[in-house]
Amino acid sequence: MSSKPRVALFVTCLVDLHRPSVGFAAIRLLEQAGCQVEVPRAQTCCGQPAYNTGDRATTRDLAIGILDAFSGYDHVVVPSGSCAGMLRHHLPTLFDDDPNFRPRADALAAKTFELVSFLTDVLGVTSLPAASSETFTYHDSCAGLREMGIKAQPRALLAVIGATVIEMKEPEICCGFGGTFCVKYPEISVRMVSDKTADIVATGAGTVLSGDMGCLLNIAGRLKRQGSSVQTRHVAEVLARMDLPAIGEAR
Repeated sequence: MSSKPRVALFVTCLVDLHRPSVGFAAIRLLEQAGCQVEVPRAQTCCGQPAYNTGDRATTRDLAIGILDAFSGYDHVVVPSGSCAGMLRHHLPTLFDDDPNFRPRADALAAKTFELVSFLTDVLGVTSLPAASSETFTYHDSCAGLREMGIKAQPRALLAVIGATVIEMKEPEICCGFGGTFCVKYPEISVRMVSDKTADIVATGAGTVLSGDMGCLLNIAGRLKRQGSSVQTRHVAEVLARMDLPAIGEAR
């Protein structure tokens, strides 16, 4: 019988639809760290879009499916601060008046972690096979930073592989994506992401990293429209040594 921790990977919608390589990078990192990784086929959206628009009924239906799909695992790991935050902090509140589902939701929340945080804070990873002499800048996503406490962890692992991080003037400022925010308030969103890309370019780094695909897609799209040569990647791809085109580039 395996003594390895049994980890379920919550892939996320944006990774599945736009950047599956992030999921493969997550699997590689977790297996390198000694985990037995599985990807439950029944998983769906974390429910965040419905939740943010006030559709609690749809969110609750999705949550029940998640509880069923991810039962029995030691940990649930998510390569996204926002989706991890949804499962850990918001999903349990959907069952405040349900004594049957609330304990299950609390149990799921307690074992759910964002990928890089799990590697550092839970598994204590201090070395990786990857190596990089590249220079990056790092965008701290709102949910990852404020809901999941992710700040030092990715920078520590990037230092482990030899990478250099040049900090933006305001790395913690929102990129303007915000899920449905960019749809409801497009003009404000464009102004925010333009401020973000200006901050990125000013660092002189060739690549911007983050742990949330929503932020990365938003930033990549704006950089491309501005004609910038700065590349955009998920931090897991760099840490797992995935040699792929940057986000938004042709494959």
